[in-house]
Amino acid sequence: MHRKTTIMETLQSELHNELINNILPYWINNMPDKANGGFYGRIDGNEHLHPQANKGVVLNARILWTFSAAYRCEKNPQYLEIAERAYRYIRDYFTDKEYGGVYWELDYRGKPVNTRKQTYAQGFALYGYSEFYRATGEPEALKMSIDLFRLIEKRAHDPLSGGYFEAFQRDWQAIDDKRLSEKDANEAKSTNTHLHILEPYANLLRVWKAPALVQAQKELIEIFCRHIIHPQTHHLNLFFDEQWNSQSSLISYGHDIEAAWLLYEATETVDDEILLKRIKPCVIRLIEAAYEGIQDDGSLIYEAEGTQIDANRHWWVQAEAVAGSIYAYQITGEQKYLNVAKKCWEYIKEYIRDKENGEWVWSVFPNGKQNRTNDKAGFWKCPYHNARMCVRKL
Repeated sequence: MHRKTTIMETLQSELHNELINNILPYWINNMPDKANGGFYGRIDGNEHLHPQANKGVVLNARILWTFSAAYRCEKNPQYLEIAERAYRYIRDYFTDKEYGGVYWELDYRGKPVNTRKQTYAQGFALYGYSEFYRATGEPEALKMSIDLFRLIEKRAHDPLSGGYFEAFQRDWQAIDDKRLSEKDANEAKSTNTHLHILEPYANLLRVWKAPALVQAQKELIEIFCRHIIHPQTHHLNLFFDEQWNSQSSLISYGHDIEAAWLLYEATETVDDEILLKRIKPCVIRLIEAAYEGIQDDGSLIYEAEGTQIDANRHWWVQAEAVAGSIYAYQITGEQKYLNVAKKCWEYIKEYIRDKENGEWVWSVFPNGKQNRTNDKAGFWKCPYHNARMCVRKL
């Protein structure tokens, strides 16, 4: 008699197939810029390539992380080739040889056009470099990871109130417009930036257990507990002044659930069992708060502020709903979390996945129609959330 396949085993198998048969081939086949190096800056929602679009460091760093992680797990030499292409391009073109760190944006030929230093971007470069080191053992990648950690601590860390400032000019002097994107509040600190310092620090800790890094990570975890997670609603506060006074009432369901599992994973890397036991209930409360946005069809809506609801189903929010729910199941053993992951995954297969062209669309409108207005690949549409969903804890 054959053993019955469990829901978890089926989900693991399907996510693995999604990674290697749908997500990764799209980027391999469509994005390498053979004329100018690196990767093209944009494919729009109708699959039109824009070969002269500017190139963003976040896209390139996320490609580096994704294909490094995929190679580490699968040992497919094609994945290594893409990872090496991303690694060399960030090192040679995005890196500021004079002031340190990475530029925000290049033109299609590789010339810097926006030299601002966004702390978020430094974190993603560190994340990509450290994963490339994990996958290949390349000593230069570890050195650049450590150098970026030290640079972030020296230039972006707030020694008075803790945490990290959002953005700087090229030479690390103050900048007026600190926003990561046009939709963000122009505040000194944001949850999104801290979340994506927490994650690369965790990745670096897997290969470099320096006391300074452990201390920085523990401070970050405390900041999430003391300032970022709302003590009553258990949603994330999203924007802050320098002293951690909240400057927004916006709820981001995707960030809620993403922060939950990244916080747990980050705490695991500091090897502190007492802290991990303290964090676990915070993580579950964050996930339960995010579930306020779960719909009957299994999807997770985007945002809410008071009575204003953005019910679009963004690709990355669905990926985080699956990843976070799997984490909740694994650390609690409660079947309800796995059921949420499975139902959201079924929604992704039906509505978010691009059955004709590969990869995923940007979002789905509340009426079920796919959004073809926003990019298929670009500054923010990267192989990161969905690829990470497939490789993490599976």
